Amino acid sequence: MALDAALLALTAGELKNTLLDAKIDKIFEPTRDEVLLTLRTRTDTFKLLLSARSGSARICLTKESFENPQTPPSFCMLLRKHLTGGRLTALEVEPGDRLVFLRFLCTNEMGDLVENVLAVELMGRYSNLVLTQNGRIIDALKRVDFEDSDIRQLLPGLAYTLPAKPAKTDFCSMTSAQLVEAACKLDLPPAQALIKCCAGVGPVVLREALFRAFGGECALLASELDEGQRAALTAAFEAIHADRLAGGKPCLATDDEGKPVEFSFTALTQYGEGRLQFYDSFSEMLEAYYCRKDRAERLRQKSRDLHKTVKNLHERAVRKQAARKEELAQSGKADQLRLYGELLQANLWAVEKGAKSVTVTNYYDGQPVTIPLDVRLSASGNAQKYFKDYKKKQTAAKMLVKLLEQGEQEIEYLATVLYEVESAPGEQALGEIRQELKGQGYLKYYKVRDKKSKPADFYRYRSSDGFLILVGRNNLQNEKLTLHTARGKDLWFHVKNAPGSHTVVMSEGRDIPLATQNEAAQLAVIHSSLAGGVKVPVDYTFVKNIRKTGDLRPGMVLYESYETAYITPEPGLAERLALPQNR
Repeated sequence: MALDAALLALTAGELKNTLLDAKIDKIFEPTRDEVLLTLRTRTDTFKLLLSARSGSARICLTKESFENPQTPPSFCMLLRKHLTGGRLTALEVEPGDRLVFLRFLCTNEMGDLVENVLAVELMGRYSNLVLTQNGRIIDALKRVDFEDSDIRQLLPGLAYTLPAKPAKTDFCSMTSAQLVEAACKLDLPPAQALIKCCAGVGPVVLREALFRAFGGECALLASELDEGQRAALTAAFEAIHADRLAGGKPCLATDDEGKPVEFSFTALTQYGEGRLQFYDSFSEMLEAYYCRKDRAERLRQKSRDLHKTVKNLHERAVRKQAARKEELAQSGKADQLRLYGELLQANLWAVEKGAKSVTVTNYYDGQPVTIPLDVRLSASGNAQKYFKDYKKKQTAAKMLVKLLEQGEQEIEYLATVLYEVESAPGEQALGEIRQELKGQGYLKYYKVRDKKSKPADFYRYRSSDGFLILVGRNNLQNEKLTLHTARGKDLWFHVKNAPGSHTVVMSEGRDIPLATQNEAAQLAVIHSSLAGGVKVPVDYTFVKNIRKTGDLRPGMVLYESYETAYITPEPGLAERLALPQNR
């Protein structure tokens, strides 16, 4: 569900009470659709999130930690220039619209006090952040030129105009009786009639009123409702208006698995009492609803370019391998070249000058053989050419066998890197993968910008028997864990023939119980490309049985003595065993 105007007004009122007179301390732009303002009051510090992402546009306080880009985007630098140190003097909402104005009293380059206004437009895919001064646009997060819209442009220097409002009446400005009366004039189902008659609230609020009035879906058209039904619907809207006027009840509805599905400023009884969660503030409710979705989207944006690069490298390696296999198949015809050379050498007398071919008897099977000839060469020259081509094919076949082996290793390695990019938890992990690829010669122009950053630690878990279980985050960590951190009697796990992390149970000289082995095997599946599978094969062996040769890529090892278990991961196991160090 999208943030509607009624809930936005309540959220803005909540923010106004908390942030008025606060000063901007820091400004960040974690992703291309989000801006984070750190504001300080006399007693506390708050982080205000402004999201213009189409699927999760909102304004709210947040406690989440963000990983900011190493180089601030241009719009972030512009906001820092004009807003840093500014004091929030007003927080206003455009009635009936999803539009919030943050007014800041700032000091310009000349030392004069000026009012800069940050317009937060939260209108689905048209969501935007626009910085203005004296009614003129300084800049926008998403510029809109004349090609994008011939009605309303958002470009530096243009006058700022409000977006067009819907023709329907605002829900907050209508009485319950007026809304029901207008809806009952339409020959439509009640839910559709209510949507046609008012703006400013989402369909979930209108469905809630119908549920409270009728206890479920109404089979009648809106125009067919009798006086008693209309009175019940009016009373339901009166109760919803009462909740809104009292400041709202931040409510989140979940599905059977606990996943958030809807939110509103009133109790959503249509979902059942057992599936409702109430919050102390609208900011907390919005964060709970959007948190998981936004994390995935932020990571997807940050990893997009790297994922595309690695995917292209992997596809190119696969194509190259297919071409080598085709070439190897062609080199299997080398014996025919040798035979042509031998037969020509034995039948030089039968070749006429300038002939394009010659038919001779194959003395191996007695069958006639037609041999193509190069008219520019003599009979002896043609024979020598066939012998020369035969030797080339032989040499190529030997080289191709080695190249095919290297190609398989490269494809397997790039598949593991692709999995790492897709499962990377943040910018630091992506940076480590870029460094690894640069070390392997794949990213020639990548420069390590922050050499002082500390590498991330292994994922750490504690088994139900008290054993420490370590899991590598990427290929370099996998190699470090298996070949340097682990000891001979420690137990090593990895999914069979698929990309995944090395998982090691640190035995500390003790025998490892079967329960711990089973938990480690499940973690190996969870941290692999086969996560979510059923009866996934997992190889396990003692670390002393693992070795590495110099021709292997990072994270790739050899082992011969091992056993295989078939594992179905238990839901919630990783969260239950995780230690606080995991990030």
